[in-house]
Amino acid sequence: MGHRLADASTPARLAAQDEGIGRDELALATRNHGLPLEAMRHDLSPPGLHYVLTHYDIPYVPEGTPWQLTLDGRVHRPLTLTPSDLRAFPQVTTRVTLECAGNGRALLTPRPVSQPWLVEAVGTAEWTGVPLRLLLAEAGVEDDAVDVVCTGADHGVERGVEQDYQRSLPVRVATGTEPEVMVAHTMNGAPLPPQHGLPLRLVVPGWYGMAHVKWLRRITVTDTPFTGFQQTVAYRIRQEPGDEGEPVTRIAPRALLVPPGFPDFMSRTRVVRPGTVTLEGRAWSGRAPVTRAEVSTDAGHSWHEAELEPDTGHRWAWRRWRLDWAARPGEFVLSARATDAEGHTQPLEQPWNRGGFVNNLVQRVQVLCLDEESGRPGG
Repeated sequence: MGHRLADASTPARLAAQDEGIGRDELALATRNHGLPLEAMRHDLSPPGLHYVLTHYDIPYVPEGTPWQLTLDGRVHRPLTLTPSDLRAFPQVTTRVTLECAGNGRALLTPRPVSQPWLVEAVGTAEWTGVPLRLLLAEAGVEDDAVDVVCTGADHGVERGVEQDYQRSLPVRVATGTEPEVMVAHTMNGAPLPPQHGLPLRLVVPGWYGMAHVKWLRRITVTDTPFTGFQQTVAYRIRQEPGDEGEPVTRIAPRALLVPPGFPDFMSRTRVVRPGTVTLEGRAWSGRAPVTRAEVSTDAGHSWHEAELEPDTGHRWAWRRWRLDWAARPGEFVLSARATDAEGHTQPLEQPWNRGGFVNNLVQRVQVLCLDEESGRPGG
């Protein structure tokens, strides 16, 4: 009997009722990692703390390896560019908060079986590179162009489909300035680390992470809509398997707390002592600038407006917020939520979809405030 790709690649599925995290999900969780939430104190996430999701293998690109980026398709002048060639173009640096489209997936019921993110799949970095619009202008985009397809060097199989990782952007987005898409070679002032796309990656400010193609090696302009796996099968918001679904694009607003106090090792329950506790965190949205951050200390029954840091001009990056809380002995559930300039905010009950995408349910942080006399939680 012959062997097929499908023998190594299972269909998408939902976890059964009361099904725990399986070995396949655990294996993904060891390869990929989120941002430890206490690291949100950094304005820029150190590369080793910034979240990582890699669909297939991280390509091995030793120092000095020749690398070419091809730009072809519906253009007047196809280009073949090295990283050195790209540095001859005008350079831009943009601070961008990236978030995985599946952030929060493991909190859904039923749980889509995939990378089991809680809420830590996020990070913020400064990316330096060439605006994609300049490369497309140099090549001369044909009038009938529809999509710009970006191909990475990572190769694998997913749901029985062998593929290079590929995503596309509409021409209007690829050639636009809000956001200004870039081909990046530098992260936080240093060459891209291997897990973040060495030597080149796409950066699409305001869009979920699936659009930021890493290990970028080809850009193809097409006169028909791109129908590759990651575009039309994965990263769609569906209720039923056969639905066409809606594409995942811009990041929904989210606020996260830097967990206060100190943690229990296993449960991660936070412990604080009575008195003034400064709560802080970050808020962001890819849809419109964040205009408000709120905090609840009673599981979302009441909300208090937090102090949002002044706008520093980093449109596509998170903003710091803070609120002083008068903690008293007892057990509490802390939450935070963000609202953007278009009125988008976070739900207390998360709408469900089969992929677990665009999940911006408010965070819930269990906190014990100790009774100082007994050293135990107050009552």
